[in-house]
Amino acid sequence: MKARDIMVRNVITVGPKTSVREVANILLRKQISALPVVDEHRKLIGIISEGDLVRRAELETDYRRSWWLEIFARKSNEALAVEYRKSHARRVKDVMSRKVITATPSTSLRDIAALLEKNRIKRVPIVANRKVVGIVSRANLIQALASLRKETEQSTITDSMIRKRVMAQFKSEQWSKHSLLNATVQGRRVKLWGIVDSEAEKEAARVAAEQVAGIQAIENNVIVQPDRAEI
Repeated sequence: MKARDIMVRNVITVGPKTSVREVANILLRKQISALPVVDEHRKLIGIISEGDLVRRAELETDYRRSWWLEIFARKSNEALAVEYRKSHARRVKDVMSRKVITATPSTSLRDIAALLEKNRIKRVPIVANRKVVGIVSRANLIQALASLRKETEQSTITDSMIRKRVMAQFKSEQWSKHSLLNATVQGRRVKLWGIVDSEAEKEAARVAAEQVAGIQAIENNVIVQPDRAEI
């Protein structure tokens, strides 16, 4: 299997001028751990994750050491300046990581797994012509694993066509056009994944998948996130 077979295509991105607080709200609201950063041409220029927001002056979690620890640490002024910028800056461009590990739609899942493990990261943006066309996370690999059939025989072409049509259904409907819905297909059996805001959207996702011919069964694993007003 390739990255294109399991990647989430409706990737949420932010621009370099987006505020750090807005990024925090998006991560929390969408229950994701990172956001690719793109320029005005939608080309990837960085990534901002939960880890980049841990050391913040507003939370009093920024780096503060006693003078004698600073002496032993012997950090250069440049290193201290970098720490200060990341913990105090208000815009994504000053906080994001510019060195991004990426893959292409044709990258094998074996290579994706190796990238995640080697670099100790949770997700890999999928890039074509420097533009983000998808993202593969650890969760997507687990979804693919859970969808594997016990039989060794495969019907790759049929399953691939079914998945494309299911994803096209999601993209064509107003309520799901910008959602985080995803689907995996194995042996004409479709498993739906993702996070939505209501039970109605979850059921609509199942109905949308049922419009695709050739499906033998549908397993709806879509999660309805709780209403924050009730928390």
